[in-house]
Amino acid sequence: MSEPFTSGSEDPPTLIRRIRDRASTENWDVVVALTDLPLHADGHTVVVDVQRGHGLALLSLPSLGGLRLPTKARQAVEEVVLGLVDPEAGGDEENRRRRPLPAPLAGRIVPIHPHPAGDEDAADLRYVVGGRRGRLRVLGGMVRANRPWRLVPGLSKALAAALATGAVATVNSTVWSLAEALSTPRLVIATAGSLATMIGWLIVDAQLWHRPSKSSPEARQRARLYNASTIVTVGIGVLVCYVGLMVINFVWALFILNDRVFASMTRSPLDATDYVTLAWFVASVATVGGALGSGLESDEAIRAAAYSKREQDRRRRLRSDHGD
Repeated sequence: MSEPFTSGSEDPPTLIRRIRDRASTENWDVVVALTDLPLHADGHTVVVDVQRGHGLALLSLPSLGGLRLPTKARQAVEEVVLGLVDPEAGGDEENRRRRPLPAPLAGRIVPIHPHPAGDEDAADLRYVVGGRRGRLRVLGGMVRANRPWRLVPGLSKALAAALATGAVATVNSTVWSLAEALSTPRLVIATAGSLATMIGWLIVDAQLWHRPSKSSPEARQRARLYNASTIVTVGIGVLVCYVGLMVINFVWALFILNDRVFASMTRSPLDATDYVTLAWFVASVATVGGALGSGLESDEAIRAAAYSKREQDRRRRLRSDHGD
């Protein structure tokens, strides 16, 4: 069953209470809820919250990382269910808190470890992910949920502007001379600058930057995580577009450039290195043109390309709740 979470229920205790109420209404014995929300509590990133007394658990999918997610999710759900139906897991509350879940969840799936749940929490057993490696896994899981490869076809007008810019620049003799004179470090700087321009323009123009709704440390941590996932998502999509532009410009140059004309303008013979250098430089110029062309896209089109459907709905509810 699928049920959207509102923007105000992103904390584990609230989610656990909603799951418990739903389980009671449906008369379910065991419930495992999966969410693509990154969950935080007491300064830690939550992997799974378990309430053995009611036979329910809440599992955050981004904490499992972005690679082999279906396999990891199946393993995690299996171990959680085995822990919930284990006859030895019964007894008093203290015994349930001390008894860990099976080993695969605690070590081989992701680098997680048990952590005591606070008195105000609805869970009696919690596993969290820690360290830099764990935070990178959570970020990878969020980026995977956004599906950054969808950004390429979603920016049709920006790509059209970039292709037009690249086609014109490839036949410009001034561009030939500039590409011939540029060193590799300068080309790398041009690449970084053009990519940063495109990424920054998309984020600012489509209002993709997430601002915390509260001043609490957890809200700020959540905002940093969302913004990092946005930057990586948009960055991957823009990088794919850049490589595609470079390949197209290289093929275009092979058909268009003339050896004698090029040599007369640049005073150097045309060789394979010149084709690569020109395609590389033109891709940077075209990416800046694509950034300007992205202004022709609607904000909703860019959000649809940058975020998953659930993330779009969640952010739409956030804007509606805060009157933005």
